[in-house]
Amino acid sequence: MLIDWFTVSAQALNFLILVWLMKRFLYKPILHAIDAREQRIAKELADAEAKMAVAQKERDEFKHKNEKFDQQRDELLSKAKDEVKGERQRLLNEVRQAADDLRAKRQDALKREQQSLNNEITRRTRDEVFAITRKTLSDLAGTTLEERMSEVFDLRLRNLDDKAKESLATVLKTSSDPAILRSAFELPSEQRSLIQNALNETFSAEIQVRFETAPEVISGIELTTNGQKVAWSIADYLASMEKSIGELLKEQSNPKDKPAVPVEAK
Repeated sequence: MLIDWFTVSAQALNFLILVWLMKRFLYKPILHAIDAREQRIAKELADAEAKMAVAQKERDEFKHKNEKFDQQRDELLSKAKDEVKGERQRLLNEVRQAADDLRAKRQDALKREQQSLNNEITRRTRDEVFAITRKTLSDLAGTTLEERMSEVFDLRLRNLDDKAKESLATVLKTSSDPAILRSAFELPSEQRSLIQNALNETFSAEIQVRFETAPEVISGIELTTNGQKVAWSIADYLASMEKSIGELLKEQSNPKDKPAVPVEAK
């Protein structure tokens, strides 16, 4: 078989031209298109990764902010609870203190009322005792209470034991100031003379005496000089009566209320 080299050459040339044409007008645009698409895809992937990185960063920041917010919220709640608990305890303490103060004021008021009533009863009792005694002495003995008390004080002076008499005599004789005789009432001249004579005779000397009226000497007479004292009054009898009345009033005035239940913090 004969080969037509011209035809072969022509076909080869046509093939080369076709290859060149395909490469020139087909493969290169396709390759360029593929490259451009790959670059676009790579760019989009890079943009997507960048956006994902930004989104991850924002997500981390948001998570961190949430954690910080939760921590601050817990701290604020804990602080608020502590403040509420402290305020509640403070209010409870104020209520308790107010209750204690009110109870103390009430007790003080009861004590003052009791003392006032006790003093009033004592005063009235004393006045009644004095009035009855004066009336009794006047009716039975024809004398006054003041006269009888002066006589009793005269006997008290004359019946001093030797030790007391010697001690008082030394002070009376050596003192430059007059002795002071105080009584709850104004002594008439007769009673003053009676007591003056008792002093002079008891201590064998002219005793200087200054007479004074002292209402606090409860229906009595007392002689004082340089710390030494001789006295007689019915105060001791009244004190015993006052003690008995005070105990009775205390028993009756003590509140029998049940003790208040203490307020406790929960």
